[in-house]
Amino acid sequence: MSIALRQHFEEIITLTDAEFDYILSYFTPKKLKKHQFLVQEGDAVTNEYFVVSGLLKAAYTNEAGKEHIIQFAMENWWITDYQAVANQSKANLNIDCMEEVDLLCISFADKNKLCDEFHKIEHFFRIKTGLGYIALQKRILSLLNNDAQSRYEQLLKQYPALFQRVPKSLIASFLGVSRETLSRFSRKNQD
Repeated sequence: MSIALRQHFEEIITLTDAEFDYILSYFTPKKLKKHQFLVQEGDAVTNEYFVVSGLLKAAYTNEAGKEHIIQFAMENWWITDYQAVANQSKANLNIDCMEEVDLLCISFADKNKLCDEFHKIEHFFRIKTGLGYIALQKRILSLLNNDAQSRYEQLLKQYPALFQRVPKSLIASFLGVSRETLSRFSRKNQD
């Protein structure tokens, strides 16, 4: 598990073995089975999670009971209820495992401590946060400006592996379309 995390860090920063070993000491491994919840609405959330293997889904359920998928997270992605962690409030999201997952978790306090101690780690998380914000902004703009067919094609181009691992009904929910509409796009794309 530690190899995946080190490679992930070293996409942006360089670490000595001693630095990485110290940083790794702040992470705790966690293993969950398919359909288990990592976070449930109303939970206190203190950790951020790095996905070593597996696939998770973060979703918000509105008052009418409709689920809105906010994020999928697969290998080398980070996931948590960021609002709950940052504000030390209860979770608004449910994060559940779509496959068996191996995670490395770090508490918000430990992450901040590491960022204070190591400029390199602060730099890494600053870059990662910026990239995450850009991805979120692109998703919002796509939802506002693109038709459903364009959103489908963009997701397929950007994350083709997602279509092999996620049921079509959940891809449809993520894109804000019906399952039937998604099937129509899929058939059109195969022609």
